[in-house]
Amino acid sequence: MTGLSTGRRPALRERKPPWFRARFPSGERFEEIRLLLRDRSLHTVCEEARCPNIGECFNSGTATFMILGDVCTRACGFCAVTSGRPGAIDQLEPLRLAQSVATLGLDYAVITSVNRDDVTDGGAPVFAACIRAIRHRRPDCEVEVLIPDFEGNHEALQTVVEAGPAVLNHNTETVAELYPRVRPKGRYDRSLELLRRVKEIDPQMLTKSGLMVGLGESVEQLHRTFGDLREQGCDLLTVGQYLRPTPRHLPVARYWHPEEFQALREHALSLGFAHVEAGPLVRSSYHAAEQAAAARARRESASAAREGATPLTA
Repeated sequence: MTGLSTGRRPALRERKPPWFRARFPSGERFEEIRLLLRDRSLHTVCEEARCPNIGECFNSGTATFMILGDVCTRACGFCAVTSGRPGAIDQLEPLRLAQSVATLGLDYAVITSVNRDDVTDGGAPVFAACIRAIRHRRPDCEVEVLIPDFEGNHEALQTVVEAGPAVLNHNTETVAELYPRVRPKGRYDRSLELLRRVKEIDPQMLTKSGLMVGLGESVEQLHRTFGDLREQGCDLLTVGQYLRPTPRHLPVARYWHPEEFQALREHALSLGFAHVEAGPLVRSSYHAAEQAAAARARRESASAAREGATPLTA
């Protein structure tokens, strides 16, 4: 697996605040998953994006699979995934992925991808095929997808939604004011529209989005972004600290304190999000299964409360 390499670009050693305590990736389970992925020619965003939680997640038997290759057609200012011209789409990837999920005995799988702006459907049919293949090989496994914006292709989005993922995640990544610098090929309004359209296609589907802090945003801008997401019906939110992967990427404007993350979490919950994960090391798929379960429990509780309410009589 070519995506297992972590030496494509020089790592950046920056002094971080004392509250950063990511576990060094090691252990028998970590090696088992890593070797299985290599054997099946599969990629994980855990490795490609140098996620600080890779040790914790791999050792608990969780991985976020990255499909459609390991070369992205975009070059966002924060992302460590290699950008360039990707190769042909592998139509057998869903089968290998489903086999791996079954071999690992996963109950919850997360699937994301690079951007494939080189194809008109953005690779959406492969997302759908992965969901169906996993459901066939391991029916009890829930599947969450973290999708790109498909350049606004509504048919591509519908293809993924109709495949029935448990959660559909699309990261806003940052506040609208920073898009030209952080996501030059992305559009803030397009990301919001995607989340809104998911609810139009399937009102019961759980939707999720994530943001980074530390790129120069303000608290007020974050609060406004949280509000924008709730207006689209977004159910779940993750907020984590941006970490500069290499000297070629955007610098960290500042490190947010854990108490500030707690304040952001409380504000987001006050807006009606079903569940919010916020902290320095939080990433999109961190505690993904727990987030989905909490959102479903809250939804069921609200439904039961409505059904049990005594109707007003004249």
